[in-house]
Amino acid sequence: MVILDIHYIHGDSLVNNPQVAIKADSVQFPLAKVIAQYPQATEIALDTFLGQSVYHFKQGKEKYMLSALDGALLSPISEQQAIAAAKFHYAGSGEVASVNLITENPPSEVRASIVPAWRVDFDDFANPSLYISARQGTLVGKRHDNWRIFDVMFALHVMDYQGQEVDNKLLFFFVLFSLLAAIVGAILSYFVIFKTNSEVSSINPQQAGAA
Repeated sequence: MVILDIHYIHGDSLVNNPQVAIKADSVQFPLAKVIAQYPQATEIALDTFLGQSVYHFKQGKEKYMLSALDGALLSPISEQQAIAAAKFHYAGSGEVASVNLITENPPSEVRASIVPAWRVDFDDFANPSLYISARQGTLVGKRHDNWRIFDVMFALHVMDYQGQEVDNKLLFFFVLFSLLAAIVGAILSYFVIFKTNSEVSSINPQQAGAA
């Protein structure tokens, strides 16, 4: 678990971090119209998607992406758009190996909250996978085989085989048992070592000779 750099395990080296400037003339659909069209919208943000300016926001539990040019609804994105988004973020040289839309029961390596999402697998070292939100086109996960091995080892380390939480009950009771065993061992050591030695030293030498 400590041999590999933690940033590599997190998949930071798998992706680029491009900063795409938003041009003023690409935002022609004003924020006021977004709010008028979606009055319950929250977390509104102006961003870019494949070279075009877009609005990202939530309404209730649903996520949306609108064109900032004309207000057209862009979500959900297509498979080809998901591939293009994955290639945009991917820092490696591998080609796309497979693409799958996940709408329910996501693999344990990602949070359930990211669905629906496209999983784009690349034919490259450690079999990297990028997860692209099907609703907003954003990168929501990055995984590779070394991360998957690390995840198994971490689950064994914290003794939680579902949520990988470090405060699970199994670990708590194991630590409690170990602490009690250490205390009992210390008490027994006192009686076996120190108590026995004190009894031996208190024997009268004459009594020991007579014996």
